[in-house]
Amino acid sequence: MRVSLAALAIMICRLGVSAAVAETNCDVPMVDWRPIADLQEFLEAEAWALEKIKIDDSCYEAKAIDPEGLRVEVLFNPKTFEIMK
Repeated sequence: MRVSLAALAIMICRLGVSAAVAETNCDVPMVDWRPIADLQEFLEAEAWALEKIKIDDSCYEAKAIDPEGLRVEVLFNPKTFEIMK
């Protein structure tokens, strides 16, 4: 019985990790992506101090200081610029 419970616990943990990873995957076709320059303009207009923007997990990742003065790494949907994580 212990082996079955341990196997079940491992499967549940793996499913949880998969669900968490899916939330950060933007899953937007490249043809629908807006240019990085548009994201840069958008964030600067919102008072973000950008250090770097790159592609990560099929999203745009911005390393910046947010309007509250916190250093952050944030994933953005490349089509909508919605914060993913």
